[in-house]
Amino acid sequence: MRLLACLLLPAALIASPSGKHARKHAGPVSTAKEAKAIAEQETHGKAVSAQRIPLNGASGGWEVDVHMPNESRGWHCIIDSDTHMVHSKSLIDNPPLSSSKKKK
Repeated sequence: MRLLACLLLPAALIASPSGKHARKHAGPVSTAKEAKAIAEQETHGKAVSAQRIPLNGASGGWEVDVHMPNESRGWHCIIDSDTHMVHSKSLIDNPPLSSSKKKK
């Protein structure tokens, strides 16, 4: 039994998340920048706005609108602050990018 544990321990240490793959924050999502990053990762679009909302948890959540390049529709995402995950998302008219972010 101890031999098996000694053999599996190095593999478990190598497989554990560390470095750039580790979670940056263990607490709730506290900034619009974090919420936008989560929505962008989920939808592969560009988040254009984020605002804090009450959600069915102690720390609430975030509403994020995401612009989808070359698409007619975008996404409206609800981010759960506690789990750092998209709680729900729905299609909306594609929100415009702000004028300073448009590519020329």
